[in-house]
Amino acid sequence: MSDMESVATLMESTSLKIQQLQHAFAELESQSAVTMSFKWKQLEDHFRGLEQSLKKKFDELKKQEQEFQETVAKSQKMLEQKEAVVVAKELTALERLQEKRDAALAMIFGKSKLSLNVNYNIPKTKPQTAGAPDAKWPKQDNAHMQDGSAAAAAAKPRSELAVLCEAMNVKGLHKFISDNRKNLTSIREEIPSALKGASHPYVLVLESLEDFYSGDNLVLDGKKDGDLLGVRRTCLMLMESLVQLQADAVTGLLSEGQMLAADVKERAKKIAFEWKSKLDSLDIDASNGNCLEAHAFLQLLATFGIFAEFNEDELCKLLPSVSRRRQTPELCRLLGLSQKMPGVIGVLVDSARPIDAINLAYAFGLTEQFEPVQLLKAYLREVKKVSHAKNGKMSPGAQNEMNERELSALKAVIKCIEEHKLEEQYPVDPLQKRVVQLEKAKADKRRAVEAAKPQSKRPRANGSAYAPRLTSFPEKSFYQATPERHPYPYERQFVYGAEAHHHPTMINAAAAPYTISPAHTPYYGNGYPMQYQVPYIH
Repeated sequence: MSDMESVATLMESTSLKIQQLQHAFAELESQSAVTMSFKWKQLEDHFRGLEQSLKKKFDELKKQEQEFQETVAKSQKMLEQKEAVVVAKELTALERLQEKRDAALAMIFGKSKLSLNVNYNIPKTKPQTAGAPDAKWPKQDNAHMQDGSAAAAAAKPRSELAVLCEAMNVKGLHKFISDNRKNLTSIREEIPSALKGASHPYVLVLESLEDFYSGDNLVLDGKKDGDLLGVRRTCLMLMESLVQLQADAVTGLLSEGQMLAADVKERAKKIAFEWKSKLDSLDIDASNGNCLEAHAFLQLLATFGIFAEFNEDELCKLLPSVSRRRQTPELCRLLGLSQKMPGVIGVLVDSARPIDAINLAYAFGLTEQFEPVQLLKAYLREVKKVSHAKNGKMSPGAQNEMNERELSALKAVIKCIEEHKLEEQYPVDPLQKRVVQLEKAKADKRRAVEAAKPQSKRPRANGSAYAPRLTSFPEKSFYQATPERHPYPYERQFVYGAEAHHHPTMINAAAAPYTISPAHTPYYGNGYPMQYQVPYIH
C-alpha cells in the first residue's frame, strides 16, 4: 500500500474516531461531579474543522502528484520519440555510408578488371561450337585476380611526392615542396596518402625537422631568412599532415609497423627540449599572436604525443603567442588544454587583445563567461580614450598614427561582429559611420599634402621649356603624405599573416596592442600562401 493510500484510509476513519470520542465525553460528563466549562459541540466543531483542512490539503497533494505523473509520462514519450529519430538518422547515415563504400569498391574493382589480362585455359583437343550444350568456360583464378590487381596498381603512374616519401628522401621532399609552392593546395591534400606509403612516416617527419633552426645565424640576410621560413613552414605542414593521417578515414590508418615507436618518441623529446630552450631566448610576445616557432613547438608535442613531458602552465603561457592562428583551438584540444582555456582567454583580455579572446571563447563555448559584446565595447572605449587624451599633445604624424589605430580597431570590431553574428546585440551602423569619418579625414590630409607639393611646369607651345630653377632644396616636398597602412590583421580572422621573426640583437620595445607588421599574404598552417585548409578530423 502506497503512502497516499494509507493517508486516504486514515482520513476515512476520522469520522468514526470522532464518534468514539463523543461517547467517551458523554460518559465522562455523566460520571463527573464537576460541571465542565465547555460543551461537546465545541469539541466537535474543532475536530470537524481540522478534518476539513486536512482533507483539502490532501486533495491538493493528490492533484499535484497526478500532474507530476502526467509530466513524467510526457517527458518519457518525448524522449522515446527523439531516441527513435536519432536511431533512424543513424541507420540512414549507415546506409549512405555503405552505399558510398560499395560504389567506391565497385569503381576500384571495375578499373582493375579493365586493365586485367586473364589467361584462359581453353582445351585444344576437342573444339566446341558456341552453341554446344556441353561447352564449359574456365573460371577466373583468385591468384590471377590478385596478380592482375597488383599489375594494374604498378602500371598507374605514381606522383613524385609519393616516390620521395616511399624512398624516405627528406632533402628531396623539402626541395620538391619548395619548388612547387604554387601547387601547394594539391600537395597538402596528397601528403597524408604519400606519408602512408613511407615505411616509417614518423621517422621521415622527424628527420625533416633537423634544419628547423639551422639558419638562425643568417637571419640578417633576407634571402637566407626567406629560405629558412620556407623550411619551417614545410616542417609544420608535414607534422600537421601526419596528425591528419592518423584520423583520416579516407587514407586509412597506419599499419602496426608504421606506428610511433619508443625510440622515435625519445628522439622527438630531445628535439622538443632543444626547441623549448630556443623559444625561451626569442621575443615571442612581439609576434602578436602569430609566432611560427611557438606553433611548431606545440605541434611537435601534439604530433608525437610527448606533451605530458612539459608542464601545462608552461604550455599555456605559449598559447597567447599563437592565438591568431586558426589551428590554435584544435591544437589546444590535442594537447589536453581545454580546461585551461578560461585562464588563457583571461590573459588575452588583460593584454587588450579582445578579438583573440572572443574567437577562442566561441571555439570553446565560453561566451557566457567572456561576453563578446562587453569586451568589444570596452576595447573601443579604451582606444577612443587614449586617442582623445593625446590629441592635443601630439605632433601631426603621431596624431595620424592614433587615428590609424582607431580606424584599424573599428574595422576589426566590425569584422568580429559580422563573423559571429552579433549585429542585434551590437549594431554596426555607428561604427561604420565613424570609419567613414576617419577615412574621409585621412583622405583630406592626403590631398592637402599632395597639393602642397611643387608642381612641374608645362612646356611652352613652341616646344621649348623653362629651364629648371636651381635651388638648395630637394625636388620632392619635405612633408610627404603618410604612407598607406596595411589593412588590420583581424580582417582575415584565423588566417596566417607573415610571421614575425626577430633576431635577439634587433628586438625593440614591445609593439602596441593589435598592431603588427604588414601581412604579405594569408598563410595556412605551414605559412605558404594558399586557401583555407579543412580542420583536423578526429
